Amino acid sequence: MENESYVKIMTEWDIVAARQLGRNIAKELEFGTVDQARITTAISELARNIYLYAGQGEIRIERMNVYGKCGVKVTAADNGPGIQDIRKVMEDGYSTSGGLGAGLPGVRRLMDEFDITSSLQEGTTITAVKWIR
Repeated sequence: MENESYVKIMTEWDIVAARQLGRNIAKELEFGTVDQARITTAISELARNIYLYAGQGEIRIERMNVYGKCGVKVTAADNGPGIQDIRKVMEDGYSTSGGLGAGLPGVRRLMDEFDITSSLQEGTTITAVKWIR
């Protein structure tokens, strides 16, 4: 069992592949079905954002074991245009794509840890961790 797996995001099918990989790893780590769904949804949202806003990037999924706590770490990285106003995109209901605006605030709620860094014209990296309870 390797520690880290990734999917390059370039097409809509890659979003599906990233979701599936995340679900398989969550299952393998013995997350409950609700948490498997949370992880899968978060990955889907992050991959979709890469596809819509950056054009391409990657989703990395890492198995974590820290002081006996098991979890999964999802990293979404791209070299896209970056996010102009991180505080605004983290507001519930904010959407630039005409979507529901659940986006990044939704990912933050679904996961236990959430971090975002973005530089204009350099890209965005979002890290989200879910721990097994």
